[in-house]
Amino acid sequence: MFKRACVWLVAGLMMAWGSAAWSQTDIRWATSAVGSAGHKALVALADLLNREMPKYRITVLPTPGAIVSVKGYALGEFDGYYGADIAFYQLAHDSKRFKGFRSSMKRMPVQSFWTYTTEMGIGVRASELKTIKNWHDLNGKILFLGNPPWDTRAQLERAFDALGVKYEYRQVDLSSAGSVLQRGGIDGICIYTTGGGAAVPPWVQEAGLAADWGVVNPDASEIATLKKAGFTIFEQSAAVFHRDIHADHAILLPYYYGFHLGMEIPAEDVYQMLTIIEKHAGELAKADKSFSQIAKNMPEFERRGVTAAADLVPIHPGLAKYMRERGVWEAKWDSRVAKQ
Repeated sequence: MFKRACVWLVAGLMMAWGSAAWSQTDIRWATSAVGSAGHKALVALADLLNREMPKYRITVLPTPGAIVSVKGYALGEFDGYYGADIAFYQLAHDSKRFKGFRSSMKRMPVQSFWTYTTEMGIGVRASELKTIKNWHDLNGKILFLGNPPWDTRAQLERAFDALGVKYEYRQVDLSSAGSVLQRGGIDGICIYTTGGGAAVPPWVQEAGLAADWGVVNPDASEIATLKKAGFTIFEQSAAVFHRDIHADHAILLPYYYGFHLGMEIPAEDVYQMLTIIEKHAGELAKADKSFSQIAKNMPEFERRGVTAAADLVPIHPGLAKYMRERGVWEAKWDSRVAKQ
């Protein structure tokens, strides 16, 4: 009788476990390429959420670039995506990389979690710094500004457009960008930090091992033009790059990135996700310094992200609830909350 009871107990536990396992919802969360800041950060985030939200099972899917993840979500290929305010701007205005795309969309991306800023600049071979002293000196130069679909490239091209700078784009593998730069195959690369200057993406660090590059900062008149065009100017200490950038600071142009989920995920679950992230923000920042901004003040950072994109794509109701409870919501955004 005792043995039979044990068998029933074990069978019951196995059935309960199996039921729990099968009740998991898969989230195919797309991000940028392996070696990018976005891929590294989502791996850390997924590890946390898979542990703290067993209802969901997140799989990190690298793509050629963040823009591919946004488009893939809109076409029904992914459940989560890596979206920037500049991508949402182009989507909302049917321009650049999203020109003509809206007619093929199956669903509208929404904003649900703003994660960090990415701050963009330019590096060239150190030997060229005598002649390349500002961004207008980049006219006609061959530059690698990130892979074709990357928002890094879109942000810098927007800045170049504001300044009237024309350049030649050349694509190279992330792993060889530094060596191609050093031997003269390209004249410059994009350099950037994430998390308000807290971290440098792996491929930029590797490029610094293969090439002696120095930062090219916009001059005072160029900075004035960029500010007038709506860019924020970020002054980054050289120390974050852990190498000689041949200047004591880098002038960078930040924009907002987020790991977003769509309306298929209920408001209460997105709200729970955000509270979990806030609770463990310090842990995330230890795993990846890109999360430093939310570790410092996550509600304020969500406010800044929504401010940058509120007029571009709808706001997930789970994010709206989180922000209202934290006292960072603005009434003018009420009409921008997506309906479930």
